Amino acid sequence: MPAGNSFGNIPPVNGGTMNIWEVILAFLIVVLILVSLLSNVLVLICFLYSTDIRKQVPGLFILNLTFCNLLMTVLNMPLTLAGIIYKNPPGGEQLCHMVGFLETFLTTNSMLSMAALSIDRWIAVVFPLNYHSKMRYKDAALILSYTWLHSVSFPIVATSLSWVGFHHLYASCTLYNKRLEDRTQFMIFTGVFHSLSFVLSLIVLCFTYLKVLKVARFHCKRIDVITMQTLVLLVDIHPSVRERCLEEQKRRRQRATKKISTFIGTFILCFAPYVITRLVELSSIVPINAHWGVISKCLAYSKAVSDPFVYSLLRHQYKKTWKDIINKILKRSSINSSALTSESQSRNILQANE
Repeated sequence: MPAGNSFGNIPPVNGGTMNIWEVILAFLIVVLILVSLLSNVLVLICFLYSTDIRKQVPGLFILNLTFCNLLMTVLNMPLTLAGIIYKNPPGGEQLCHMVGFLETFLTTNSMLSMAALSIDRWIAVVFPLNYHSKMRYKDAALILSYTWLHSVSFPIVATSLSWVGFHHLYASCTLYNKRLEDRTQFMIFTGVFHSLSFVLSLIVLCFTYLKVLKVARFHCKRIDVITMQTLVLLVDIHPSVRERCLEEQKRRRQRATKKISTFIGTFILCFAPYVITRLVELSSIVPINAHWGVISKCLAYSKAVSDPFVYSLLRHQYKKTWKDIINKILKRSSINSSALTSESQSRNILQANE
């Protein structure tokens, strides 16, 4: 049976030295932990600082996604790092079961949160006049309640059937079946789990964002027609101005495509390798390299790094919030420095008079 099979016994390596691949993967996870922690904390600070961000309905989905990413960064990534180093479940079986439960819950919750964000954008772009009536805080809370119930149901079933444990192929506490007699049931459960988490979220992302792209292209065509008519009427316009208008027209067409390609592309790039590896692993036909198992896990973890930039930090409103925070800090420091300077000057004057 292949080394990467869920039903085979993969012998742990105790006390062995790390090879070059394990050192690279351990270093990669450390980088992921640091960047993910910093970027998600920045998103949280922006959310707490800006009342405008808190008033927006999508802020609830982003907040939920940020908390999922932070918990994944603080709890799951360090234990995967320890699993790479020690080749054993870190902290014992009970801790591993708890972390495996959280890993399944947080991964599903983050996927569904991205799907919820795409639904919000779809309603805002396709039904702009009805957005505030269709997507209220009450509606967002109901969607979040569903994502939590959906996400927690699978780890509850897996934990009750003892299908959570330390998987040496991924060096992680995750879904894992050690009993050969449960093979068929575990295969069905894994297939249903990934279908109702990864595949369902991907279908929602593709449907909603492609609808958004269709509307964006339609508006771009209307703007292009108006721009070309204006350029034709303005006979005396300078050639450089005409070129700038045409360049802006081209950038406008590409902007929506780039954003939507980023939303869908990062989702597929980060989650698809891990999901496909988990499904191939069940077949017992194709042997899976142990290093590839950890690499696919790192790619899944990298979504927690990319999410703050894709959904938050690169947006204009978050950039403006950070500028306000930095300016506020700089003003306080300048006020403090000027106060210290004036105080030192007054001391020098007093000493001179004495």
